[in-house]
Amino acid sequence: MIITTAIVLVEEIEHIEAPYLALGALLGDSMPFLLESALADKRFGKYSIIGSNPAIIIRSKNGVTEVVKDGTRNYYSTNPFAIVDEEIKAFGFITDSDSATLPFTGGAVGYFGYDLNRQVETMPNIAEDDQGIPDIYLGFYTEAVVVDHQEGRTYAVSYIPEGMVGRLPEVELRLRSLIAKVGRGRLREGKGIVAENLSSNMSKKRYKAMINKAKEYIDAGDIFQVNLAQRFTADIKVDHYQLYERLRSSNPAPFAAFLSYGDFSILSSSPERFMLVDDRYVETRPIKGTRPRFNDEHKDGSSAKELMESEKDAAEHIMIVDVERNDLGRVCEYGSVKAPELMVVESYKTVHHLVSTVTGRLRPEVGMMDLLQASFPGGSISGAPKIRAMEIIEELEPCRRNIYTGAIGYISTNRKMDTNIAIRTITAVGRRAYLHVGGGIVADSDPDMEYQETLDKGHALCNALGLVQHHDVTLY
Repeated sequence: MIITTAIVLVEEIEHIEAPYLALGALLGDSMPFLLESALADKRFGKYSIIGSNPAIIIRSKNGVTEVVKDGTRNYYSTNPFAIVDEEIKAFGFITDSDSATLPFTGGAVGYFGYDLNRQVETMPNIAEDDQGIPDIYLGFYTEAVVVDHQEGRTYAVSYIPEGMVGRLPEVELRLRSLIAKVGRGRLREGKGIVAENLSSNMSKKRYKAMINKAKEYIDAGDIFQVNLAQRFTADIKVDHYQLYERLRSSNPAPFAAFLSYGDFSILSSSPERFMLVDDRYVETRPIKGTRPRFNDEHKDGSSAKELMESEKDAAEHIMIVDVERNDLGRVCEYGSVKAPELMVVESYKTVHHLVSTVTGRLRPEVGMMDLLQASFPGGSISGAPKIRAMEIIEELEPCRRNIYTGAIGYISTNRKMDTNIAIRTITAVGRRAYLHVGGGIVADSDPDMEYQETLDKGHALCNALGLVQHHDVTLY
């Protein structure tokens, strides 16, 4: 494979204060997206990225990957990560150092669903797939708008593949169209009921039984930890974009996203970074350990202190840090993998989390897709050891996860990548919303407390839906 080179045009435009409003003007386009730092934070809340109308589309499901490019469709049954890698290399990379500071200069945007695991590992096929959405859905975008929240500046970028360098007037016309559209974005207000008929795919009794079965596997030595989830569904009465606006308001997060695919959309308010790549620098930030937030300052502080001092949460967290260190060790230079931050308490609107940072430097022969495949799915939302934990998830959870605990993000033509772990995420399929909430199970997990943790994590999602009750359990 010959890796092509290309150029990128960058133009500073009028600053966009609210990227989610600008997105509203693109909803009639093909595959509009917003990767949003909805939580203002100097370290993680710096950029938002907006775009639509991809030049290339990749979808993968049940071992078959479809590539739509130049008006043709091709189908492949080989490793989907390898197919994406080939398309990224063919799309090309830029060498302009002036664009190196931007996070995105055109490239692939979309998601890698959790159930992609069965395309790269031998997995049992037990859980029901009642959503039916692709395991991979990526668009390759040549135009985008990048919002720098910290500097208060906004840029329009246009990536020009090698074969189109001589077609600048066409490129500039597309860029002008995008700039004009995002300047007209407005939120379409929804009134009345947001959603109704909230239900779970399991009762509290069944969830606790699932926890106890997992503990049996731990006692038998099969695993040390496994992440298990229940899934809520609801009938939604507003459009997907309006629901996203409610979600970002109820749970602002540094790795939020809205991806529209016509008949379904992905709405994420994730606090967790999966994999960041900047040249050869790699960073992952696993979350493991949660406590609820409270309006009372003293009670809220006590909740955070309890999390910080919990031996159970610390042991659980260190297991996952070791999984991430091992995953990075498979693709990074020897001795480069480190944990510069270990078990830091970070506070979000509805919960406190225990977070660590693991970093490394990719070996020269390793690409971004090699890193994703080696580390997918994230250890914080699967378990340890990872493959056996995923087998147990497939056995115990009645429904496939689809996007939940997969990854959402971008792979840029300036050799940067950033992805989240798709937690605090809603999949909206037509008028149906699907949302998972779960937690890590270890030997001394208390089933009642683990169940309550799922409700704490579901707080913001249910607020976005305007729903507060699930059977006899209060969801705030």
